[in-house]
Amino acid sequence: MNQELKNELQSMQQKDQRVLQELIDSGELGTNDYHPRMKAVHEKNNARIKEIINQYGWPGFSLVGKEGSEAAWLVVQHAVLDTEFMDKCLPLLQNAITQGEAEGWCLAYLQDRVLTMSGKPQKYGTQHDIDENGIAYPLPIEDPEKVETLRKEVGLEPLSDATKRIQQRHNLTVANRRENNG
Repeated sequence: MNQELKNELQSMQQKDQRVLQELIDSGELGTNDYHPRMKAVHEKNNARIKEIINQYGWPGFSLVGKEGSEAAWLVVQHAVLDTEFMDKCLPLLQNAITQGEAEGWCLAYLQDRVLTMSGKPQKYGTQHDIDENGIAYPLPIEDPEKVETLRKEVGLEPLSDATKRIQQRHNLTVANRRENNG
């Protein structure tokens, strides 16, 4: 295992999550279309994850361990500035999963993110939005009748549980924004 690379990937993930949490805690998340602090983290991470994937392919379990591989996934999942790159990672991640080198749920999230960012219905129901009343809902799903089966196959919780979790996180974000601005 490449411990140095694992540490680097986890550091990239931690920075992403730390800035996200700081923006939630300060009430700044959602006040800009794409917060400049979050964008700066994503730009830096995007450049580095591209280098890593070009050099190693998908960072799988044997290269960087489970935690390192999941950190790589999060960085790619947040590479929203380059959806073409995200799309190119899908077959790499699928191959890693086939070889037992990555988790299926990672592909579900990445595939849904790429689909919804392209204006297409998602497959697994991982991508949500918030309506004008502050209610979380999954973005359009390709085959709603099969979504629960597909989610279960890749190790995801039921869609209703995911939607509740997202709603709770949104409610906290709104409460923090009110507390810090009011």
